[in-house]
Amino acid sequence: MAILENIRKRTTVLILIIGMALFAFVISGIFTSDGFSGGKVGSAVGEINGEEISIDAFRQQLERATRTSGQNASSMQLVNSIWNQMERNTLLDQQISALGIEIEQDQIIEIIKNSPGLAQNPQFVDENGIFDERRFREFILELKVNAPAQYQDWLQDEQAIIENAKQQAYFNLVRAGMGATLKEGELDYKLANNKVDIRYVRVPYTSIPDSAVSVTKKEIEDYIKKNKKKYTQERSRDIQFVYFEEAPSEKDVEETKSAITALLDDTVEYSAETDRTDTIAGFRNTKDVEAFLARYSDAKFDSIFKAKAELPTNFADSLMTLRVGQVFGPYRDGDVFKVSRMMAKKPNGSVKASHILITYEGAERANPEVKRTKEEAKAKAEEVLKKALEPNAVFAQLARDNSDGPSGPRGGDLGYFQEGVMTPKFNDFAFGNPVGYIGLVETEFGFHIVKVDEKRDLVQLATLTRDIEPSEETINTLFTDATKFEMMSVDSEKSLSEVAQENDYVVRPVNRLKAMDENLPGLGAQRRIVQWAFSQDTKLGDIRRFDANNGYAVVQLTATYKEGLMDVEDASVTVLPLLRKKKKAERIKTENAGKSMSEIASANNTTVTTATALTVKAPTIPGAGREPLVVGTAFSMETGQTSKLIEGESGVFLFEVTKKENAPDLDNYSTYADNLKAGLSSRVANALVQALKEKAEIEDNRSVFY
Repeated sequence: MAILENIRKRTTVLILIIGMALFAFVISGIFTSDGFSGGKVGSAVGEINGEEISIDAFRQQLERATRTSGQNASSMQLVNSIWNQMERNTLLDQQISALGIEIEQDQIIEIIKNSPGLAQNPQFVDENGIFDERRFREFILELKVNAPAQYQDWLQDEQAIIENAKQQAYFNLVRAGMGATLKEGELDYKLANNKVDIRYVRVPYTSIPDSAVSVTKKEIEDYIKKNKKKYTQERSRDIQFVYFEEAPSEKDVEETKSAITALLDDTVEYSAETDRTDTIAGFRNTKDVEAFLARYSDAKFDSIFKAKAELPTNFADSLMTLRVGQVFGPYRDGDVFKVSRMMAKKPNGSVKASHILITYEGAERANPEVKRTKEEAKAKAEEVLKKALEPNAVFAQLARDNSDGPSGPRGGDLGYFQEGVMTPKFNDFAFGNPVGYIGLVETEFGFHIVKVDEKRDLVQLATLTRDIEPSEETINTLFTDATKFEMMSVDSEKSLSEVAQENDYVVRPVNRLKAMDENLPGLGAQRRIVQWAFSQDTKLGDIRRFDANNGYAVVQLTATYKEGLMDVEDASVTVLPLLRKKKKAERIKTENAGKSMSEIASANNTTVTTATALTVKAPTIPGAGREPLVVGTAFSMETGQTSKLIEGESGVFLFEVTKKENAPDLDNYSTYADNLKAGLSSRVANALVQALKEKAEIEDNRSVFY
């Protein structure tokens, strides 16, 4: 119990340990002989190559992620993140299991010892500062007995570290079989450095109007069938909706303005308790502004002094010119009515300055690497000051070259600061000198060459605010309108769009909605609408009203798409341009067959031009864009040889190779071979997972549960 009691006294340490990511994973199963069960109980959230993903295990991970993420992610973002991780782990675990890869206890202990969060934690080190496995074991056992919720978190962490260690072993096996020979390195070098010059003419595809090329439905269909992998689609839906936003009416706006205006001046109230009439000071005359705002305003008193740039843009000029005690407003700032009263002013209350810090050994917060004496630092500071005072000096560059302070890389820029923020001597210098002044000041941090860049006035405003919100009457009317529109749309023989048009409502379409989508344009997070659209009970054309963010949405299902090969209409958006380009290329080649470059240029209102120093690894032709086929063909030809008409990316080309230049041979190509190998190794993890995913049979049932 001693260790756990010690941990409890250090709640920050406990939270840090529990919240640790990968390196904090603990192998409690090894130490307590009841590792993570991983049992699959209940329904399956999915199936990967015949292996079920338990909804219970999924929910366990989701619940933990929800607790640790705070407000940083929506529920569906967490669902998708957990699924992606479990999908990845399952695919890899199937491969790892087939290969018989296991992680031994000593390997896991080494991971813990190499984890700074644990190995350097005072709770787990001995008197010599070395990680003590015994103390660590005791902590896990105490956690199991006295903190079961955190112990369950540790069990999930344990499984994760074992999985990660196995995966790294698997990736390393694959990496070990990858490499690049010196010959491959030589080829990579030559692809990047061998150069070719060409003289060419290009007839762009845009020279033929799209309307002049006919593509049939059958041609699109045939292309889709030949390229099935590229034109498969997920299950999806199209919907359209009318949004009834819960927004204030003009009457609500006027009433809010009247209410805040009524608080400006004094009022007379009769008190039955005292049997007398009292004068209640309004915002203009109240002596206790803070108490007045606490009672009547939607925002409390903010005592912070602010610059003009921090005030509402449209009213900043008017607010800055107020005299102390003067009131401005009411004015509308977004969805708020405001009245501001000037409380105080600070002319030149904020300074923007830059500095060059020359520190020395022993100065406060000095970098340990700085070994100069105080005298040496002063001499250098005076030398830099002299340079800074020269007519053409660039202060920012001097700071980058000489400053020992953290602002050096920013050109010494310290930004704006108010009185009392900086150390006293620095503060007095900055506020006591005019804009543009450059001088030297000594503080406990060293010697500063300071430039006063800018000064600005500050003001303290007390602002009475009232949020502009829809009244109960407006909310009730909105509900009535939305319900009435829903009923009309359902009962009418006309479409939702026609009914909306008759009532001056805007219809908003959302196309290709996926089963796990959450956000709808214009509505935000609306998971219930997505679930309804994919429900088996929802039929094409069905209409339903939903509570939406600050309002209601009347939604209609307008189209459904099955998983599988895209139909002609859906694929034509991408296929049609490709087939048009192919037909244009054939037409251009037919019309220009047998012609010289100059004849083609003349007939097609273009010019013969040149491109130099082209390489295979950067096959971009100036004025034409990326043309890998053209450049690659040029390298296969001899100098002086003329090509055939070639279908490029942007047009049809005819070119002549005018020069070829081979890069000089190197003594050794190991650097290029090593770079190729490093590039391949860095892509192993993602490439493997993607390849396994494409080959796998995956059944995703998330939309049934979430």
